[in-house]
Amino acid sequence: MTSSDRAKDALAAITGVGADEVPGDNLVPIDELVGILDVTPEGEDRFVGQNYHAPNGRVFGGQVLAQSLAAAVKTVGQERPPHSFHGYFLRPGDPSVPIELAVERLRDGRSFSARRVQAVQHGKPILSMIASFQTPAPGLDHQAPMPEVPRPHELPSVRERLQEAGIGLSGLGPLLSTQPFELRHVQSPLFLAPGPEKVAEQAVWIRPTTPLPAGDLLHAVVLAYVSDYTVLEPTLRAHGLAWATPGMKTASLDHAMWFHRPVRFDDWMLFVEESPSASGARGLGLARVYALDGTLVATLGQEGMFRVPQ
Repeated sequence: MTSSDRAKDALAAITGVGADEVPGDNLVPIDELVGILDVTPEGEDRFVGQNYHAPNGRVFGGQVLAQSLAAAVKTVGQERPPHSFHGYFLRPGDPSVPIELAVERLRDGRSFSARRVQAVQHGKPILSMIASFQTPAPGLDHQAPMPEVPRPHELPSVRERLQEAGIGLSGLGPLLSTQPFELRHVQSPLFLAPGPEKVAEQAVWIRPTTPLPAGDLLHAVVLAYVSDYTVLEPTLRAHGLAWATPGMKTASLDHAMWFHRPVRFDDWMLFVEESPSASGARGLGLARVYALDGTLVATLGQEGMFRVPQ
């Protein structure tokens, strides 16, 4: 496999878009993704979600997370935004068939609501999630400060990083121009090569390539989609690995997210990520998500499987 081929596979794994799917050099509007995440009602508390680009032969985990959250949101109402969800990835998603989403109303209290969502294909669950919602309320308020890092305009794009590394862009142009989000790593990206240092932390700026429609709940759902992009990378970085490491197999096992404040994903957000532990062929990734003004919007955690050739 050439370095260009590995770049395609690695970038596709992160962005969920294949290198040869859409020709052209224009930024892709996010409308298509928004439409896919807006699941369709199919009976009482049942919904159907279509699939976004799946170049690796399986549905991107962030898509299933976001669609499951969207289905739960539709059974709660605008007055109670989500404050957390916890989900387990049970089986790989099949991109050739829609995803059935069954919502169970666990509780509706005076301030909180809870929902269980089963994402199903071929009669078997591929993701099981419990989400909790809360009516906004005043109370204690503090946050961890955003670290001092270079601003996104001071960092090179993925395209520029690959050019700097001498990676040919032939065949990669469509891939780089068809992803609905732009990523700018503060450290070096791990698409093709390990970072220069074995450290278990990193920071990544991410933003939609075109503006999102209005709506805090939609923005929370889209942030859930993006939350599956890079949170496992600190585990790779700590062990001198890259996404394109030959023979390595990875898979997301579970995912949890807490929304601290209203989400407005109109501009860059900073994902401050770390991996406090790896053992038993599993690595844990944690991330704090900051708005451009330094507001701590969300915290997330994900454990992934890492099987590396010996």
